Amino acid sequence: MNRLDAFKSIAAQAARGELTFPANVNASLKLQEALADPDCHIEAAAKLVQADPLLAARTVAIANSVAFNRSGNEITSVRNAVQRLGVRTLQSVVASLIVRQLGSTITDPVLQAKAKQLWEHTAHVAALSQVLARRVTRVDPDTALFAGIMHEVGGFYLLSRAAEFPGILDGEPQDWVEHGEQAIGHGVLTKLKVPEAVMGAIAALWEGLRAIPPESLGDTLLLANDLAPVSSPLNESPAAIAVRAARAAGSIDCVIGDATLSSIMEESDDEVQSLLKVLVH
Repeated sequence: MNRLDAFKSIAAQAARGELTFPANVNASLKLQEALADPDCHIEAAAKLVQADPLLAARTVAIANSVAFNRSGNEITSVRNAVQRLGVRTLQSVVASLIVRQLGSTITDPVLQAKAKQLWEHTAHVAALSQVLARRVTRVDPDTALFAGIMHEVGGFYLLSRAAEFPGILDGEPQDWVEHGEQAIGHGVLTKLKVPEAVMGAIAALWEGLRAIPPESLGDTLLLANDLAPVSSPLNESPAAIAVRAARAAGSIDCVIGDATLSSIMEESDDEVQSLLKVLVH
């Protein structure tokens, strides 16, 4: 099977909902479904988080990040962390766990390196999206953080299956963009029951068209992707990197209200770096 046929095969399976997830992902998906229940309150959410030590540690760490702890009052309990973050932000924390778990079964060193870089890229986009949403586009920051975490989930799924299709990652990155990214990504996002608004924003990112100045959730993702210093290993041809750098340079020159984007990002750097530190590690 050649690589294009391999993309089509995985995409067809994804479209049918025939996705293969590691066992730990399935457990996290059940937690995500519980958190999505409108009747899930803070106390119930805290108990769910406490049942997973890694998730509990991540939740407390994010609650103490500059992005969510502007008062500087450090907290140490899961219950207080969940209260500070709220259930919606907690869903983003679980989503980050799910995305990373997709790569947990990868044993090939080359694929592991790609998964590591893809997560670093994802973490940058997520952290930037949260700050850009609050300071620039004025869309919901919790949704922007979630969208940033999920925007490359199709790529993580591809990497988790790549060993089954030797040579699928050889050749031009454009093949992934044209034959895999949207088809596989949409199937995985659908299986994970990602809300339509977030799926629409990620689709806008795939299309690569945004308004100047940026306004929507899709614009937020596109701008964060442009500004992210780490590129996706699935789409990092020299031409793609040059285009992204040029777009980012143009974006930095735009005026947002009474400030420039560059000044806003400089003022927000502590928030981005604090959130990024928690997401990457």
